[in-house]
Amino acid sequence: MGSPVSNTPNHPDDREGPETPGTPELSGPPAVPHQAEAPSPVGGDRARRASRKVDRIDRLAELTARRETTTGAGLWVEAFRRLRTSKMAIIGACIIAVFVVLAIIGPWIAPYSPTAQSWRGEVFPNRGLFVGPRGENWLGLDHLGRDVFSRLLVGARQTLLVGVVATLIGFTVGALIGGVSGAALVLGGRVGQRIDAVIMRFIDMMLALPSLLLAVSIAAVMGQSLTTVMIAVGVVQIPIFARLLRGAMLAQGGSDYVLAARALGVRRRRIVMAHVVPNSLSPVIVQATLALATAIIEAAALSFLGLGNPDAAQPEWGVMLAQAQRFFDQAPMLAVYPAVGIIITALGFTLLGEAMREALDPKLRS
Repeated sequence: MGSPVSNTPNHPDDREGPETPGTPELSGPPAVPHQAEAPSPVGGDRARRASRKVDRIDRLAELTARRETTTGAGLWVEAFRRLRTSKMAIIGACIIAVFVVLAIIGPWIAPYSPTAQSWRGEVFPNRGLFVGPRGENWLGLDHLGRDVFSRLLVGARQTLLVGVVATLIGFTVGALIGGVSGAALVLGGRVGQRIDAVIMRFIDMMLALPSLLLAVSIAAVMGQSLTTVMIAVGVVQIPIFARLLRGAMLAQGGSDYVLAARALGVRRRRIVMAHVVPNSLSPVIVQATLALATAIIEAAALSFLGLGNPDAAQPEWGVMLAQAQRFFDQAPMLAVYPAVGIIITALGFTLLGEAMREALDPKLRS
């Protein structure tokens, strides 16, 4: 008697049932794409702008979380090596260096007091009579007979102070919020996921609002002062830093060294504080450089709208621009000088920030 023949096919090609040619087998259930709620026609543009802003932040966190292992050097060592040969970084660094030096020594090298109306009798704004550049006044006089060059030098310090303090506020508070959210998600557990969800929904709400509108609303509530401008601009920067650090921590959470530390039995809290957070600060530092440019522009915008420092003894470029716009037809250069200063300074920080981002991104380097 022969052995019984099994009905089960022994070869994959002998299996019964039709197969679709060219269709790869899936190892698990198909992934269901996340379906976002369709924005209303009224808020559609705002939702798309907010989504693009969030995507840019997450993209920066993803790119700068990568590490190169071809040379064995650290990420920042290789980035600094590329920055030294980057024309964009050199130009930006030179502009920033000049601006910082002028901001530090400006009050001491200013030829006249920024509040002295020594030539008040030579300027008649009502009749359109202004004094332009001359030997004793290199950039001329403003509508009150004050030396414009001296006011620009002293105003550089106020502009730098507002930008740095506002960026520090956004960096500190945003990194704290993003660190808590990222740590809660990396540590795992339902409680951590709920904490992260609550924090991120609040951050997304702040990102959905136009930054300048949010800053103006805060400044209008707090009143007119230099401190108000710093706080208002700093609050606008908080959600950017928070989401950026949280995204970088999530990218680091799946790294090999994190998995190895877990396999060795290292406590998750120690992994987050000693490894994940320090290795996630690269995109936050890059964003801080770019945020300085944004802070300077937004502070100037608030001052232009009349929400800046009202103290005439501490001139600020945005306030000077606001005062000069009334006489733009008779003396346009009064508005050009502070505007050019704001543009060049913001350009310097932007160039350096973009160069740092490209140096830290393996895909964008040449």
